[in-house]
Amino acid sequence: MSQQSVSRSGRPPVLERNAARSREAILDAAERLFAQAGYEATSLTDVGQHAGVSRGTPGYFFGSKADLWHAVLERCFREARDAVVAGRDRALASREPPDVVLGGVVRDYFDFLSAWPNFVRLMERQALGEGPEAYPDVARAAGQASLAAIVAELGLDDGRSREAAHLLLSMVALCWFPLVHGKTYLPAIGLAPESAGFAEERKAHVVDLILHGIAGRLGSNRARAGEREPAHLERRKASEQDSTS
Repeated sequence: MSQQSVSRSGRPPVLERNAARSREAILDAAERLFAQAGYEATSLTDVGQHAGVSRGTPGYFFGSKADLWHAVLERCFREARDAVVAGRDRALASREPPDVVLGGVVRDYFDFLSAWPNFVRLMERQALGEGPEAYPDVARAAGQASLAAIVAELGLDDGRSREAAHLLLSMVALCWFPLVHGKTYLPAIGLAPESAGFAEERKAHVVDLILHGIAGRLGSNRARAGEREPAHLERRKASEQDSTS
């Protein structure tokens, strides 16, 4: 056992005596290791070492490696759900028209994924069958919260929830792919996600693509915008008029 793990008195370090802080440190280390090295290549001893606790402490808090994996995923999805709910509340409070709200949702989601690469890697590993098969209930809750947020933000009625689900899927896929394949497919087509301006360029493209795809399909929600055209179309028309004048 390393000097870092045990003090001269033979007692665990202060970090281990603070249960809440130790638990979070273990989850942080496990999230990073599971995302970067994978489930099979990560041991509880590795997690303890990177968390700055003794090798037995992760097992004391979480039991098995499988239980720790589930705890990491549950925390990730809980934080994702909290971000969705906070975004929904901001969108509804803004009282902006649906197309403006949707553009903000796309940008927020892209920024959320870009700022949390470990979450993206963990989801990819889970999708490829890595780790225990059981999918946490909180993951389904996060998905349902995202769908409910889209329905509420765009003012869709219950009969259009399936359309909202497809819209959400398209948004996720368009934002997710370049973050996963930044070192594989994107360089092959001449795109460099680490370059200056790529993130803003990508967000603008996805927003434009989605808004054009649903143009004319927001129906009665247009009333919230005073029956005017979607804002992105108004901006485009104004730009075209300026260029021809």
